[in-house]
Amino acid sequence: MKRIARSPGQIGAIVHRERRARDLTQAQLGAKIGRRQATISKLEKGEPATQLRTLFDVLTALDLELVIGARSSAPRTDLENLF
Repeated sequence: MKRIARSPGQIGAIVHRERRARDLTQAQLGAKIGRRQATISKLEKGEPATQLRTLFDVLTALDLELVIGARSSAPRTDLENLF
């Protein structure tokens, strides 16, 4: 299933749901990629300063990928309701 994210918070929400679906704690996910639990927490909250390398390491650990495409024409409020 494709999910659309237009903000760090939306990316964090996707990561959070996927981590929970795999029955992993933040600490377990962090250990898989060599990062602290606090780093995973910040990513899931959409806090600033998450490094792209960390994001890609997390996506890889969760067997996800980033796909970039043209912005859809759906109103932002419709997209926010998905999250």
